[in-house]
Amino acid sequence: MSNVKRIISLFILSAFVLQACQALPRFNDERPNFLIIITDDQRFDTMEYMPNTQQMIFDQGVTFSSGYITTPFCCPSRASILTGMYAHNHEVYVNEDKLKYTTVVEDMHKNGYYTGLVGKYLNSWDGTERPEYDYWVSFWGGTVPSYYDPDLNVNGTWSKHTGYITYLFKDYVNQFFDEAASQRKPFLLIFAPNAPHAPFTPADEDKGLYQDLPPYRPENYNEKDVSDKPLSIAGKPLLTEEDATTIENVRRRQILTLTSLDRSIKEIMDKLEATGEMDNTVVIFISDNGKHWGEHRMDTKSTAYEESVKVPFAIRYPPLVPTPYTEDRLVANIDIAPTLYELSETKMPESVNGLSLVPLLQGTDDWRTCLLLEAWPDRGHWTAIHTGQQIYIETDDDLSEFYDLSIDPYEMDNLINAEEYQARIQELKEILQTEKQK
Repeated sequence: MSNVKRIISLFILSAFVLQACQALPRFNDERPNFLIIITDDQRFDTMEYMPNTQQMIFDQGVTFSSGYITTPFCCPSRASILTGMYAHNHEVYVNEDKLKYTTVVEDMHKNGYYTGLVGKYLNSWDGTERPEYDYWVSFWGGTVPSYYDPDLNVNGTWSKHTGYITYLFKDYVNQFFDEAASQRKPFLLIFAPNAPHAPFTPADEDKGLYQDLPPYRPENYNEKDVSDKPLSIAGKPLLTEEDATTIENVRRRQILTLTSLDRSIKEIMDKLEATGEMDNTVVIFISDNGKHWGEHRMDTKSTAYEESVKVPFAIRYPPLVPTPYTEDRLVANIDIAPTLYELSETKMPESVNGLSLVPLLQGTDDWRTCLLLEAWPDRGHWTAIHTGQQIYIETDDDLSEFYDLSIDPYEMDNLINAEEYQARIQELKEILQTEKQK
C-alpha cells in the first residue's frame, strides 16, 4: 500500500473513531449529574396533589420536614439557591434587584459541567440566554400573562410557542437530556416551571378537576384577633365572603397547575431513567417560597410565618440516600449551592452562607440548630431566628414576635411578653444579632 493510501486510510479510520467517541457516553468523569426542580410559590402542604413527584422523588430519597426559604420572595430566594448566600449578602432584596454575584452554575460550567436552564431564571432578568448555560429556555421576568402560548427564548432566539407552558418546558427538559447524552461530561439542569404561580392557568384537560375541594379553614384562617401582630398585619380587616371566594379560587387553580406539573415530572423522570443516568443524578425538589391562603387574614407571601417560609424539599440520590427517610433537622435553600459544590468537586467561594447537605445525609450529629430568615416586603423589613420549634421575629420599628411552634403551630399567640419565655427570647435575640453579621 502506498504512503498516500495509508494516509487516506488512517484519516478515514480516525474520522470513524472520532465519530464513535462522540456517540459514546462520558467516561473518566464519575461526578454525578444534577437535576434541580424549583417550583414557584408552592406551599409545603401541597404534595398530596403531586402523587407522581411524591413517589418518584420524595419517597425514593430524603424528605426534609423542616425545609425553609431564608427570604420567602421569588427573586431573592432564587438568588440564594444559585449562590448559597443570604439575601443581605447577595443584595437581591426584592424582585427588581439584579444578581451581581457569581453563581454555582457559572463555577460548575467552568469545572466541566454541561449546563442548562428550562423555565424561570430571575424576576429581574430579561429572559435572554446567559453564557454560563449551554442550553437555555426561558421567558421575560418573573411571570407570564397566561400559561398558554408563551413567548420563549430558546438558545438565543425569541418566538411564540403554541401550547401549554408546563408541557412545553417538559419537552425541552427531555430534549436537554438527549443533548446531554452526547456530551462527554456530566450535566447540571435547573428546571424552574412557573407553576403554581399567578396567573394559575390550569391545563384545559384539568379545568373540571377538584370542583368539590373542601374549603381551606385551618385554625389561623381569617384570625379573629391579630392585635398581637405587627401593626402592618394588625391593621388588616377581616376577610369578607368575596375575599374568601377569591382565595379559594386561587387555591384551586394553584392545585390544578400542580396537577399538570406532576404529570410532566413523571415524564421527565421516566426520560431520565431511559437515558441510564437516573441513579447517577442528584435530583433536588424545592419551591422558592410559600403563599398564604387566608391565614392571619393574609393572601400574600414574604412573611415569617410557616405558610410563607416553609416549602416542600427533597433529594433523591441513591449513592447518598440508599434508604428513603425523613429528616427533621433545619435545612434551607442556601444549602443547595454548597451541596452542588461538594458533590461536583468544584471549589466553593468563601461567600457561601449555607451548609453542604452531604454530611447531614451521611448522618452527622453536628448540624445547625437555628436558621436566619429575612425579607424586605412593602410592609417593613423583618428578620427572624427559627429553631424548628420556636421562632423569634423582629420587624423594623414595629412589634417583635415569639411563637412556640410546639404548642402553637399556627402562630396565633404572640408570646413576646410572656414572662416564662423571657430568657429564651433574650437568647434568640442575641443569636439573631450574630447571624445578621454573617
